[in-house]
Amino acid sequence: MTNVVGEGAARRGTRTTRAELALKTLAVDLDPRERLRRVLEQALVFAGAAVAAVYTPGDTGDLLCLVESAGVPRTLYGLRDSYAVAARSPAADAHRTGHPGWLGPEDLAGRAESRRLPAGDFFLAALPVRAGAAVGDGGCLLAVTESPGGFDTEARDCLVLLAEAVAWPTPPAAGVTGELPPNAFSLAMDSGRVEVGDELLELFALSRAEFDGKVETLLGLTVPEDLPSLMSVVEADHMSIGDRELEFRVLQPAGPPRWLRLRGRLVTVGEGRPARLVGTVGDASKLRSGVTDVARVQRLAAALATAGTVRDVSQAVVNALREPLRADRIALAELENERLVVTVLDPPSPESWPELWRLEWRSEWPESPVRSMPTLAAALREGRAAIWPAGTELEPALDGVGPGGLAVLPLPAGGRMAGVCLIGWDSPHEFGTDERALLTAAAGLAGQALMRAHAFDAEHELVGMLQRTLLPRRLPKLPGGVAEARYLPTTEGLEVGGDWYDVIPLPDNHVALVIGDVQGHNAGAATLMGQMRTALRAYAVEGHPPDVVVSHANRLLVDMETDLFATCCYVEVDMEEGTAWYVRAGHLPPVVRHPDGTTEIPESDVGPPLGVQLRADYPMSMLRLQPGTLLALTTDGLVESAEIDIEDGLDGLADLLAAADPAHLGPVADVLLAGANRNDDVALLLLRYDGMERRPLRESWTVWRVPEAVRHARRFTRRSLRGWGVGSAGDDMDTVLLVVSELVTNALVHTDGQVRLDLTLVNGRLRVAVADNSPRTPIKPTNIGWEATGGRGLFLVEVTSAAWGTVPVSGGKQVWSEIALQA
Repeated sequence: MTNVVGEGAARRGTRTTRAELALKTLAVDLDPRERLRRVLEQALVFAGAAVAAVYTPGDTGDLLCLVESAGVPRTLYGLRDSYAVAARSPAADAHRTGHPGWLGPEDLAGRAESRRLPAGDFFLAALPVRAGAAVGDGGCLLAVTESPGGFDTEARDCLVLLAEAVAWPTPPAAGVTGELPPNAFSLAMDSGRVEVGDELLELFALSRAEFDGKVETLLGLTVPEDLPSLMSVVEADHMSIGDRELEFRVLQPAGPPRWLRLRGRLVTVGEGRPARLVGTVGDASKLRSGVTDVARVQRLAAALATAGTVRDVSQAVVNALREPLRADRIALAELENERLVVTVLDPPSPESWPELWRLEWRSEWPESPVRSMPTLAAALREGRAAIWPAGTELEPALDGVGPGGLAVLPLPAGGRMAGVCLIGWDSPHEFGTDERALLTAAAGLAGQALMRAHAFDAEHELVGMLQRTLLPRRLPKLPGGVAEARYLPTTEGLEVGGDWYDVIPLPDNHVALVIGDVQGHNAGAATLMGQMRTALRAYAVEGHPPDVVVSHANRLLVDMETDLFATCCYVEVDMEEGTAWYVRAGHLPPVVRHPDGTTEIPESDVGPPLGVQLRADYPMSMLRLQPGTLLALTTDGLVESAEIDIEDGLDGLADLLAAADPAHLGPVADVLLAGANRNDDVALLLLRYDGMERRPLRESWTVWRVPEAVRHARRFTRRSLRGWGVGSAGDDMDTVLLVVSELVTNALVHTDGQVRLDLTLVNGRLRVAVADNSPRTPIKPTNIGWEATGGRGLFLVEVTSAAWGTVPVSGGKQVWSEIALQA
């Protein structure tokens, strides 16, 4: 079996030799910027750098200005666009002294740049760049690595070699056309005067005599559709210090427009003031576009810098490699506890992959122990990129991945292997040095990004789990209706949010729906959310109407003296009558879908958010519900974003609700959340009101405090049961009258104020409830002697009832008993 080792994983002691060979292969006639990019790319491959950048003196010589960089975005490590030559910085020190500097985490900790450093430790190299015979006059080379221990001896030798190979002319002085390279330009941003080389004029089909030195003359030859993008580069008001690159078209005297590529950067003259735009313009059709183009590595680095999840990282690698490599299939897998867990397959269909993989297709992607693929295990153990050409005999699990050639890229990160990338070809494929350089650079970038994304996924799942523990574990079954809820945490950052929802069953077939949002996305918001949810549930269970429930919650939040506030919408639905009273505390109104499919966003008064005013009014509004009506409550994350205002978002939600099938609320919720703004938390609560097939029979009696009060209560009970047709069974009647006697007596003896008796009959069960003004729960005696004359009432209620208990009701309590009647 032939094993060809990739460039970035060669044996120690030979990297400098191969770097010299790679530098010699660079064409001498390359565009200076193109050659500089190629040199910096070698720093990624042979020195293990995450980013490399070259700085040269500006026009006045008091600033070192960025000329070119390669690798991940330099801002991840605090590398700036320019450094003052007289200041203390690694770049300025290397430029002034002509000696390289090798700095570790301890050396960097006290510097100003440390405020923008990544979480992990990294090492910085600063090397002087030679300009002519003098070392350091040309600027400096900065390189960063996250490898444990920093740049080793071989890596340092490579960087010294590359610093000697770096050559970039300083920005030309204004008005000195002869010093410009043939395809270069220098534009004065204040006057619009531009100095250009002869080759650049030829690209615009102009002679030296025809050109008047004005940038407007060149812009006038641009295809009108491309002019806005070009103007965004040449107008100083829209630029910051840094590189610019774009392609545009210019008109030709005959034939179609010509595609040109502009590469430039804005340099400064004293005190950071924008002064000149310098760069080159080339024929885009002649520029090299092979797979080693460093732009591909930079685009991959930029994509990985913004990739938040493991899936995002994997997809970015596939997008960056498959087309330039002309690969037939690419797979990325994480290494978890000696198992490979595939995160992305391209193409995704199982038929495109070996049959053995399909046996391990346990979920969306396959997973398999590493030991089942010895060749792959060896590559991971050695940490070396490996390539097998067409015809190589491999184990069955790998043989079908690349019959025309297979590349295995271990993805290193932090001294370990984060995963592996498999790239396969169906037809015989030749592997060149350029491809190996691209693969090696991509593997290093992908490994570090994969580790960051894995940590992000793990922390995001932890945040989501914390959020879910503060929300209802499951929604209760409701009489005459069905509820469905969804919660989506934000994908921006790792802070837990303050959105919540709740469904609270209440006595007499009432149900309370609550949805709310606490200001902020942090642990304080989550804690306050849990407190508000608990408080609203407690006040609701006490039997208060919606306005009182919300007012009590507002007083509680104000008394907590927190800087946060909350919004909420509280709806109490009478499932028997089909009426709903709701209160809005600075929150969105409910969206109503009527049985005929029409939708409505009812107009209603709204009170201030909770925690803002101590004495605030929360007016109630009413809705009439017909069977089949759907209520939707949501937080603003679903209907508001930077592109959509809240009114348009609510209208869009109403349109989606109108087109939905309310028979199945789960799919309805999924459709409503499909376009959710993931920059904010989203909570959604749906209720479909069906109406109760069998409405309970109810009667109430206010018990008078007279000597014969208990007899009156018994007579009322007997008359009500006979009116309902259940008074014929003597045993049932005796049991019910006994329970009524004990509960009414207990209320009259141990409480003051009004006593009310409620009877409810539904589905063969009679509920006897006695309410009074005392919040104290009746206590069942633990020991009663034979000579005692009382205290046995609650024992009798417990024995004769199918269930019994007590609930708080509007400052008092209600003691209830349920009795199963004989059929």
